[in-house]
Amino acid sequence: MQNILFLCTGNSARSILAEMILNQLGSWKAQAFSAGSNPTGVVNPNAVVILKMLGYDAVADARSKSWDEFSGPDAPEFDLVVTLCDQAAGEVCPVWNGTPLQIHWGFPDPAAAPEDQARLAFMDVYEQVHSFISVLLDTPLEGHDTESLHRVLIAKMQVH
Repeated sequence: MQNILFLCTGNSARSILAEMILNQLGSWKAQAFSAGSNPTGVVNPNAVVILKMLGYDAVADARSKSWDEFSGPDAPEFDLVVTLCDQAAGEVCPVWNGTPLQIHWGFPDPAAAPEDQARLAFMDVYEQVHSFISVLLDTPLEGHDTESLHRVLIAKMQVH
C-alpha cells in the first residue's frame, strides 16, 4: 500500500478532489492524503457538490488541513508527494517521513472561476484530476526517480 500526499496552497479544491478520487479509485493500491501550505480551513462548497453528485460518500469526512499535520514524527511515510498548484510547487515544503518522490502536476484553480461558471470549472478540473489519477494508478512508482516518473506520466497522459 502506497501513501500519496496531494498538496495545494488552500487545500480546499484541487487537492481535496485528488484525495477523494484516489481513495475511491485506488483503495486497492494507495491511500491518499491532502493538505495545504496555507489552508483555508474549509472545503470549497462547489467541490463538495461535485463530489456528492458523483457518489463520493467520503466527502463528508473531507477537511482543509495544514501540511504541518503530515511532517511530524507521527505522520505517515509517503511514497509520493504531488503539488497541484504552482504556488505550492514553489514553496519550501516540510521534511516528509520516508523518501517520497515529489512531482508537480498543475491544474487550474476552479475556485478562481466566476461564480456563474464555478460548477463547470470544478467539473472540468475534476475530470482532469480523475484522468491524472487513473494514469498514476497504472504507473508503478518503484524504479523511478522524480524526473523519470514525470516523463512517464507525461507520455501516458498524452495517450490517455
